[in-house]
Parts: sequence; structure tokens; C-alpha cells
Amino acid sequence: MATLEIRDLHVSVDTDDGAKEILRGVDLTVRSGETHAIMGPNGSGKSTLAYSIAGHPKYTVTSGSVTLDGVDVLAMSVDERARAGLFLAMQYPVEVPGVSVTNFLRTAKTAIDGEAPKLRTWVKEVNASLDELEMDRSFAQRNVNEGFSGGEKKRHEIVQLELLNPKFAVLDETDSGLDIDALKIVSKGVNRFHERGDKGVLLITHYTRILRYITPDYVHVFVAGRVAEQGGAELAERLEAEGYDRYVKAAV
Repeated sequence: MATLEIRDLHVSVDTDDGAKEILRGVDLTVRSGETHAIMGPNGSGKSTLAYSIAGHPKYTVTSGSVTLDGVDVLAMSVDERARAGLFLAMQYPVEVPGVSVTNFLRTAKTAIDGEAPKLRTWVKEVNASLDELEMDRSFAQRNVNEGFSGGEKKRHEIVQLELLNPKFAVLDETDSGLDIDALKIVSKGVNRFHERGDKGVLLITHYTRILRYITPDYVHVFVAGRVAEQGGAELAERLEAEGYDRYVKAAV
């Protein structure tokens, strides 16, 4: 069983007024087979946590630790983190002009596995994943995310997730900007990944609507860079009814 462990994590970002602390002592443990939902208002540090785990250079870890099966993640480069089994689905997927989806995916798979997948098998796997996400197979020949709608970009993130097959998926507001049909399709993709049995999912969201289709084992409420409360799926239902106001007031 793989374990992603975050202990007393403090993270800052540089601003015009100097360094600003965003995360203020986060403790979180995600084990393979578990789905964790992180919920909270805007500016609470949810995305900062995601990008800090992935190694975004904008964010500076000032103290604390992130380990994967006891190995120091923070000492790894971004590509080393990916090879170790970490995956980030971005809130705003970037366009990569001049690079086709099929070349991008095969290059990423080769980098992670250390060897290129057999071409014939790989094409079948890519097409099967596109079919599952209800994306036309012609998307494989298009440039990465170029001219894609918001929903198509998010579905392409899940295609990557299925094909790269990491140990842990960090999904940063994958539900944002999705209509109900796209939300169901993306949720099914996440559930297929999780049902492989040895996968951990860290799902970051503002809203409970995606949790109607992806059932979390644990819910963590983020406010002011800390975990304010945690519980089971019932906590998400309470947040839907009550909102975040009482947590925000308590943090002031």
C-alpha cells in the first residue's frame, strides 16, 4: 500500500509586497485506495497544496515535509515526482502549440516508464481512453489543448490520468467549468482510475456537485491555509447546507 504523507507543511509565494504565507501547517495522509476531497472557499490554499505537491516553482516550501512511501518528495524535481507516481490535473490546462496529443502522451508515458510503449498497442489504448471520455479520436492528432473547449481540456486531463496510471492523482478543481454531461463523463473516468484498487485520489473542489458522482472516503475543510475540520462524506453534505461562513469567521 502506497502512502502520500504531508506533515506541518508551510508554503509561501512571492508578491510585490514580499513573501506571503499561504499554507500554515497542513497535515494530511492519503493511502492507496482512498479518495480524499479538499473543500474550502476561494483563497484558502487548496490549489497551493496541489501545486506544491507537484513542484511548481512559484511556491516555496518554508517548512514541513511531503513524502511518498517515506521518500522525500520535496527533494525531487518535477519529472522525478511524476516518475515516482504523482499526477496533477490542472485547474487551467495549458495549450501546447505544435505538439500533438498522441506525441505528448507517448512522450510522457515513455518518460515515466523508462521505455516507449509498443506503438500498435499504444494507439489502441489511446483510442479506447478517448472513447471512454467521449472525445472524438481525431483529438489525438490535434495540438495539445489548442482550440479545445474547457470541458474538452478537462476530459483530456483524465485521458492522461488513465494512460499514465500514477499511484496518486491530485485533481485541482477538475469540475470547474463543466456542464452536467461533461461532469458525469469526467467523474466516471476518475472512478475507473480509482477502481484499479491501488490508487489514491486527492480531489480539490469548491462544490459538492462532483461528490454526487465521486464518493470520498474523507473530506477536509481548508480555511486560511489550514485544515479546519475533517470527516467523512457526510461533512460535504453539511457544507452544502451550511457553507463555509462559520469556518471563515473562526479563522479571523
